[in-house]
Amino acid sequence: MAMPGPVRTLMMATMLMAWPALAATPAPRADPDEAAFRATYRTLVETDTTLAHGDCTLAAARMADVLRGAGFAADQLVAYAAPDHPKEGGLVAVWPGRNPALKPLLLIAHIDVVEAKAEDWPRDPFTLVEEGGYFRARGAADDKAQAAIFVDALAHLARDHARPARTVKLALTCGEETNGAFNGAQWLAANARDLIDAGFALNEGGGGRTNGKPVASGGKVVAQSIQVGEKAFANFRIETRNKGGHSAAPRPDNAIYQLAHALDRIEATSFPVEFNDTTRAYFQAVGTARGDAMGAAMLALAADPNDKAALWTVDTDTFLHANLRTTCVATMLDAGHAPNALPQRARANVNCRIFPGHSVADIGHELERVIGDPDVAVTALPPLRPAPPPPPLDPSVIDPARRLVAKYWPGVVLAPAMANGYTDATFLTAAGIPTYGVPGLWGDPDGNGAHGLDERIEVQSLLTGRRFLNDLIRAYAF
Repeated sequence: MAMPGPVRTLMMATMLMAWPALAATPAPRADPDEAAFRATYRTLVETDTTLAHGDCTLAAARMADVLRGAGFAADQLVAYAAPDHPKEGGLVAVWPGRNPALKPLLLIAHIDVVEAKAEDWPRDPFTLVEEGGYFRARGAADDKAQAAIFVDALAHLARDHARPARTVKLALTCGEETNGAFNGAQWLAANARDLIDAGFALNEGGGGRTNGKPVASGGKVVAQSIQVGEKAFANFRIETRNKGGHSAAPRPDNAIYQLAHALDRIEATSFPVEFNDTTRAYFQAVGTARGDAMGAAMLALAADPNDKAALWTVDTDTFLHANLRTTCVATMLDAGHAPNALPQRARANVNCRIFPGHSVADIGHELERVIGDPDVAVTALPPLRPAPPPPPLDPSVIDPARRLVAKYWPGVVLAPAMANGYTDATFLTAAGIPTYGVPGLWGDPDGNGAHGLDERIEVQSLLTGRRFLNDLIRAYAF
């Protein structure tokens, strides 16, 4: 599921730790509005928005109050909620631009969070704590850090009575963290497309990485990425059935063994190497920056995808291996009905992350071909998400981000990257709104506890990332 910029980057750029460039992060500067931002951030983080017992609609309403207090008019704030999901609503805010010929800029952030059991945490997961140079709580990073920054950016526009050339919109959504739950981005794309219409959107998915030490303790930001595309997501049920019988009289057509043979064939299959514009640019940028054997192999493979020696080296890195192809892996098993009975049914869940350009149906047919047994059923499980092509490497989007990265972290290269996971960008891009995961916020190599215990974000990452993203939004809007 989705992770915030600094955390998702762990999936996208673990190898960037080898980059030689080390950039000092700009020292925090006095900001009279920082207290107001901290209050917005705390309010959002401390509003429980888990699926089981939280309330996204309440969180969105509290963010609407912030914007209303900054100067937004009532008709510039649109709350939404599906009648059958009253606590999974969200907010769309619109700050008008002065040039109707320019398509709007859309900022999107999900405000739902992964479940957090209080008994497992060292503190209340829904009380924001600042400790040891970090903010700690469920949602402190994923994705309420970016959501609060986006709210703050629009509040700034209102307080300044700003008149950007381009209209700036904000969509706060619910449901990104739970596959199959009501999804606000999907709902908006299907039911309120005009409301969120934009030339392009900024989302989670990009971000930075440190060299392993907190910046406040002398660490350095060594990488920044901008997400340009992501893999599609699909689960397949692989199932075998027969009439079973008594375990005292074994049969050759055992459903468990038949399933095991099918899974063996899936395990032994590697999908073909593929590149698109984003991954080729990533391999070239990162390969050049690394300057080591892996970097050389990345450059060689980008130049010739049939270079077997280069592929052998690159495939030793799990992220790069997955970034080059569709992957399918068994994740769950369920078989048999009694210890003393032959199984009547055996099934496994196989999770596939699909390289752009292939449909879910295409991959299902490929699994059937690989298994090679007509008695093994392959079924794509709902919900079936769209599989849009990646957005373009548009210089009008990439170049302003690249210039700001160079300003904030001299010597750090901004690399376009395709995520092996997925975000709500899937729904927006499929609806014709190219969506990019922004750089700016950074995380630690261990993932900062996203989706796990003691989720955290470095205080300096949040505050510097806020300044960076405000500058980036203004670069696009003015």
